Amino acid sequence: MSLQEGRELACAKINLSLDVLGKREDGYHELAMVMATVDLADTLTFLHEGEGVRVESQVSFLPSDRSNLAAAAALAFQKATGRKVEPLTIRMDKQIPVCAGTAGGSSDAAAVLRYLDRVMETHLPLEELQAIGETVGSDVPYCVMGGTALAEGRGERLTPLPPLPSCPVVLCKPNFPVSTPALFGQLDRCKLRRRPDTKGILAALEAGDLQGVARRLYNVFEDVLQPRQKRTVDTIKNTLINQGALGAAMTGTGPTVFGLFADEETARTAYESLAEDYAHTFLCHIV
Repeated sequence: MSLQEGRELACAKINLSLDVLGKREDGYHELAMVMATVDLADTLTFLHEGEGVRVESQVSFLPSDRSNLAAAAALAFQKATGRKVEPLTIRMDKQIPVCAGTAGGSSDAAAVLRYLDRVMETHLPLEELQAIGETVGSDVPYCVMGGTALAEGRGERLTPLPPLPSCPVVLCKPNFPVSTPALFGQLDRCKLRRRPDTKGILAALEAGDLQGVARRLYNVFEDVLQPRQKRTVDTIKNTLINQGALGAAMTGTGPTVFGLFADEETARTAYESLAEDYAHTFLCHIV
């Protein structure tokens, strides 16, 4: 088969809730997360040229080999289907911030799987494509599916949910990294004071109640941030709320904070306020 250049979008996700229920015997943690997709997206261009599978992007520190999740996904697809994908060059226009809790790398991997399934005409059932994604990363199965969903287990057990009502979303990433292993370690050593109202969020989604969802946003990792990180996250959350957000929370293991808004004008005002101090601030929408 002679393949031509192709493109695929890789959308970011936000956690409407994130709960850690305990540590499993296999060393992973049992999670319960309600996630939604936003239209902040990387654009992946696929060129069937070069040697092996390589990734190129404007972000200089991202790996170009199989340690990049996008390349790993292509190789996982090749192994699972027996269809030769090499040579393949994946060019990324990165818009989703890196190491931000918004599943940028996992979404890139999912986009690779969707693209290869289409151009190779394998027409895999969604569950099979998600199973390939699970071998690449815990968030990849969700990113393959997208939309609003409950993720359980390590994140691989997915239940589609009624969509979060369309609304503007402001995302703001502070200029510091957060160590995911360190956060999980800290979580294991403390007793959580608060947990998300997951059942309440599910009921609000069923009712199409945006405000009901927004007032229940919560992420347990906010309680185990380092003090300086916690102050910054809380400052951004307070700014979003004071600027009219219906609710705000940190997504994933952070440090990105997001707010849900009822209207475009209010969201834009909040975006402009935060963008003065934080370079990685985005105004986007629920997909």
